[in-house]
Amino acid sequence: MHSDEGPGSTSQEDDTFELYDLRVEVIGCQPGKQMVCNHPVGAYFEVRGEDLSLPPGQTFPIYPLAALLPLIPVKQRMTHPNDWVSTDMDVACPDPNCGGIFRIRRVGKRVFRHRDVTAVPLRRSEESPCR
Repeated sequence: MHSDEGPGSTSQEDDTFELYDLRVEVIGCQPGKQMVCNHPVGAYFEVRGEDLSLPPGQTFPIYPLAALLPLIPVKQRMTHPNDWVSTDMDVACPDPNCGGIFRIRRVGKRVFRHRDVTAVPLRRSEESPCR
């Protein structure tokens, strides 16, 4: 590897990129509301790459999971320090009758290789996507 190549480089030799590992945890309840969904405080799941894992024996309800899923790939990626994605971590349960609050934390970082996660080859920057 050349010294100017590193994670995120577009060189064919170095096809690496980084993603954050995430932990999504139920941290509490909004004031004046109660939890009505099946996600007790302390329940969590983790995301590493494309893999979601739960602790043994724990469940997580699908409705808040469906609301959280669109945020996962965004929170996994590097963002500008001033971007709201970099600073905002708390998400309310989508059930208007539930006061649950989830926290999405970046807990680590790992390196992936483009060729290991897709069959689509990298394109050199001078190649046009239109033909």
